[in-house]
Amino acid sequence: MIDEPSTPGTLRPGGRTARVRAAVLRAAEEALVAHGFSGLDLGDLAQRAGVGRTTVYRRWGSTTALIADLLTDMAEQSLPRTRSGSLTEDLRANARLVRRTLADPRQGALFRAVLVAANDDPGTAEALRLFYRRRVEEWAPCVTEAVERGELPSDTDPSEVIRAVSAPLYYRMLTTADPLDETAADRAAAAAEAAARAGAYRRTAD
Repeated sequence: MIDEPSTPGTLRPGGRTARVRAAVLRAAEEALVAHGFSGLDLGDLAQRAGVGRTTVYRRWGSTTALIADLLTDMAEQSLPRTRSGSLTEDLRANARLVRRTLADPRQGALFRAVLVAANDDPGTAEALRLFYRRRVEEWAPCVTEAVERGELPSDTDPSEVIRAVSAPLYYRMLTTADPLDETAADRAAAAAEAAARAGAYRRTAD
């Protein structure tokens, strides 16, 4: 069993606290993939992770809080955005990163479980919104830079462009059995870029 930290969150990164978090999040991923949100139980996860139940309940307190931390960890582990100096290349890199995540047998199943849970659990829904907001905020600067280079209308909304890149890929994953390949990713990026250049994502007046 992993040693319990005396005060959660106070030990140095890489110490016992980090090992406990990694073990519990890994157990949560496995449970979500296998059984969905309804299969999550903090006591069971503690046993799976080889961690004391008290530690798990003290640190997370609820399955919703645990999912929020799992999404935070996924955002932290994601590759940083590309800075190619080309809007086409940056949007394509974003689309391919999303595709790799959703097409991965484990990560794709995990996202589907979280998306289903978010329909019924407000806490999970909020955690999911925060996760995507962070991801959009990380990639939005590539659109801002394209505006500054004069490639897009000056009032283009960067966040809307980034959302438009990933939306077709999530739709494809959730509604069809079609392969989620690089062709699909490149097509999604190209469509978002074409729409942005045509002014489809101009900011609306308040």
